[in-house]
Amino acid sequence: MEVTCLLLLALIPFHCRGQGVYAPAQAQIVHAGQACVVKEDNISERVYTIREGDTLVLQCLVTGHPRPQVRWTKTAGSASDKFQETSVFNETLRIERIARTQGGRYYCKAENGVGVPAIKSIRVDVQYLDEPVLTVHQTVSDVRGNFYQEKTVFLRCTVNSNPPARFIWKRGSDTLSHNQDNGVDIYEPLYTQGETKVLKLKNLRPQDYASYTCQVSVRNVCGVPDKAVTFRLTNTTAPPALKLSVNETLVVNPGENVTVQCLLTGGDPLPQLQWSHGPGPLPLGALAQGGTLSIPSVQARDSGYYNCTATNNVGNPAKKTVNLLVRSMKNATFQITPDVIKESENIQLGQDLKLSCHVDAVPQEKVTYQWFKNGKPARMSKRLLVTRNDPELPAVTSSLELIDLHFSDYGTYLCVASFPGAPVPDLSVEVNISSETVPPTISVPKGRAVVTVREGSPAELQCEVRGKPRPPVLWSRVDKEAALLPSGLPLEETPDGKLRLEHVSRQLSGTYRCQTARYNGFNVRPREAQVQLNVQCESHPLGTAPSQPSHFKPLLLRPWPQRLQMEDSLFSPEFYFDTPNPTRSHKLSKNYSYVLQWTQREPDAVDPLLNYRLSVRQLNQHNAVVKAIPVRRVENLLRGRPPLQPPHMVPELGAPHCAVSSFVTEPDSLSPPHSWPNADNTCHFEDEKICGYTQDLTDNFDWTRQNALTQNPKRSPNTGPPTDISGTPEGYYMFIETSRPRELGDRARLVSPLYNASAKFYCVSFFYHMYGKHIGSLNLLVRSRNKGPLDTHAWSLSGNKGNVWQQAHVPINPSGPFQIIFEGVRGSGYLGDIAIDDVTLKKGECPRKQMDPNKVVVMPGSGAPRQPHPQLWGPVAVFLLALQR
Repeated sequence: MEVTCLLLLALIPFHCRGQGVYAPAQAQIVHAGQACVVKEDNISERVYTIREGDTLVLQCLVTGHPRPQVRWTKTAGSASDKFQETSVFNETLRIERIARTQGGRYYCKAENGVGVPAIKSIRVDVQYLDEPVLTVHQTVSDVRGNFYQEKTVFLRCTVNSNPPARFIWKRGSDTLSHNQDNGVDIYEPLYTQGETKVLKLKNLRPQDYASYTCQVSVRNVCGVPDKAVTFRLTNTTAPPALKLSVNETLVVNPGENVTVQCLLTGGDPLPQLQWSHGPGPLPLGALAQGGTLSIPSVQARDSGYYNCTATNNVGNPAKKTVNLLVRSMKNATFQITPDVIKESENIQLGQDLKLSCHVDAVPQEKVTYQWFKNGKPARMSKRLLVTRNDPELPAVTSSLELIDLHFSDYGTYLCVASFPGAPVPDLSVEVNISSETVPPTISVPKGRAVVTVREGSPAELQCEVRGKPRPPVLWSRVDKEAALLPSGLPLEETPDGKLRLEHVSRQLSGTYRCQTARYNGFNVRPREAQVQLNVQCESHPLGTAPSQPSHFKPLLLRPWPQRLQMEDSLFSPEFYFDTPNPTRSHKLSKNYSYVLQWTQREPDAVDPLLNYRLSVRQLNQHNAVVKAIPVRRVENLLRGRPPLQPPHMVPELGAPHCAVSSFVTEPDSLSPPHSWPNADNTCHFEDEKICGYTQDLTDNFDWTRQNALTQNPKRSPNTGPPTDISGTPEGYYMFIETSRPRELGDRARLVSPLYNASAKFYCVSFFYHMYGKHIGSLNLLVRSRNKGPLDTHAWSLSGNKGNVWQQAHVPINPSGPFQIIFEGVRGSGYLGDIAIDDVTLKKGECPRKQMDPNKVVVMPGSGAPRQPHPQLWGPVAVFLLALQR
């Protein structure tokens, strides 16, 4: 009888053994904290207003039988992601000292297994007012043919607040207004970061030298008091100016005491001085006192750029940089290069042979090399040539070339690297050349091609290298997009060919590549082999065995324009979204894209998820397209962007079994490419992961991803593109923002993932947009990882190129694993935004007929035709189109 009752719960009310009437869950949200206002807005959404730093208390009052269980969540993720101290499964949600980033829409979900869960929401609006910042800028202009000059002063007041602040300007105790006199103008600039008001004093007069106060107010909402900042303007007010006591490049020996003085040469009010180091903080033991920086017993790790900055809120900060170079040498390597012209990979008598030697040194250009043969200095002759800086190899690499190799040339060669006159120990490397010197081979020992271990135990992957000399072995992952090894590196060197992994997890399952290095051995095509690692599960989710199917219960959400039906697995994902509208809509092709957001209930109660399965099918049809969405990061918020075509599509969400390795290695065509080359190796920057590109940590500022819909409406006019290369407002691109606080020469670097060089030549194609009278430079660099990081310029362009997208094709020929770097350099002013889009990396040479610079992609609105933009989700759309037919 009890079993019968449970099966009929969702269908009819029923009495069973005196347990009462079953009733679905009902919920209501009430507040009990330090709320300022709780009101209903235009769409009947409850809004809870609270001051930053106060305590948020929300209660979810529930009814129903059995007693419903309550869970709190927040838009774009679980509430527990943000507030670890809060129990999100209680009926009361309490957040102490709430911060501005914790505002948003909160959901209370109550369910008891009867009917559908009850979900209520309330929007929390956090009110705050920061301290205002007042900066002063001056301009001097000639009037009437240099007969006299006008001096104009701009006082800029900026503050971050919610709600938007109201500004009041005062001279002394008198309030200033916009039309008070002809010498005063108050306005809001076009481009701002935060709320900003500018007080402009035109053609400065004697009465304008006074104290000015910027008072900001949010009209006492939530009891937030007004704030103010005051600046005294005098006829001596001036921006800071600096000079250094040393040259901008300072080379020292290890162990020396270094003192650098940063001297003020101007500035009123008196500027404040500050020292910083990039990358990272100042070295331990370093003392920055005023403008003097002291570093005792300097070491090689202390090399880098040291910046002295002076600020007094007048004009731009003054900055001077010292490049401190501490002499050092490390990583001595050699290469054996057989006859390149004859494309030989073996040492043969009668052919040419080149031996190369390199050390990583600071400063690199000061290193000297000396070659020895069998203990005696090698003497140059017609058949023995020594090059200090081989142009075919990384900078400052010395080569000894043997022309028409004879038997008498066999022997032991020694390369010694040194810093003349410096107390730095020499480094040397030895190379033996004989008939037994042969290129390497690599293989996997018998029975070691597949390694199976239990989760949490150690694992050892092994490859054997034969040859003389035996080079190091480089390990990498094959079937993971932009995946790193446990060491945090994409490539790991092992001298014995063994990769040792401790406490392996299921995320480490997959295929690993071992390959011979092109240094400390033959400089020939790397030899490769692969090892498969399988990690077995310790337990199964909720007691489900790998061979048992998962059971699902339907969870229907509110209808979207193209109706979506979600299914909830044993892992109980919960779906939340801010809008039912598609993120992209292509009505002609009947193609729609949605953003799905879900959180996993009780993530700590089950094993970590490796994949979600997304299947898309038409209603009333049995065929479906199934794709795996891998979980690449441990977080509750995952996103999928499948384009769905009508008629009505039903995405279903399932959970994989923990031991199914095919889900781990299955390529995911729903995601943009993160590693190249592949079938479609163009990066359109449509995904937030930007194809695995990363921001360089050693530059001055970052590239920004945006589209026409996310542009700042107050952005600088007359620079930057209005849309991406496709001309659609939804299309994303990458750009550099050159407005304040950027300065002349500041650099932003965007670094690609690491690519293994499997071809001799590659072609990098991309579109660029360089429009504005202050355009600086766009550079393309190639970072070689063959023997340590080395950046070389491959392409550069400077100056205003017009309000158009243009395409560039850049040939590169990396000698080993490499990365490409887009470097944007700020010009002389703020009208210098540079953008890139649709980056492609292909094997082979670039097209011989370069794109005509006059044949460009015209911006929307010109009436000119536009080149079509390939859709990011093309493969899935093809599958769905086939289903529709």
